Amino acid sequence: MVHWLGDSLDGTLARVRRVERPRYGYYLDHLVDALATAVIGLGVGLSPFMLLAVGLAIVIAYLILSINAYLETHAFGVFALGYGGIGPTEVRLVLIGLNTLLALGVGLGFDVAGLGLTVLDLIGLAIVGVMLTALLARAKSNLRRLAELEPAA
Repeated sequence: MVHWLGDSLDGTLARVRRVERPRYGYYLDHLVDALATAVIGLGVGLSPFMLLAVGLAIVIAYLILSINAYLETHAFGVFALGYGGIGPTEVRLVLIGLNTLLALGVGLGFDVAGLGLTVLDLIGLAIVGVMLTALLARAKSNLRRLAELEPAA
């Protein structure tokens, strides 16, 4: 929640003080977000609550979605980080919820084909599936739009 507060306030505070640096802020904000995403994914993946592979899959899917948003910004001149009704705020709320489950001791381990899994592994894999589905839908729409803007010769 502290990260969320700081991430939300920095740009607002700069605008209120009239000391905006849009390109600097955009670059720094997204660089720090990428690093924070990697650290969170590694941290959860190295914990006993989630397989490292699942934590890294979440990080990779999130970073691919982010890269797509940056590509859209360049291609269309509009920055839209959210996918459908899901944006950074909703992702943070999910992370807060998962953290709360961990604090309450939810792990609920079980084995599938000799592989030790937890409920959080299943939730993580479901999240990856949703993110990749959203990416494919958005990429299809973007490519269709770009094909209209730049028809083949």
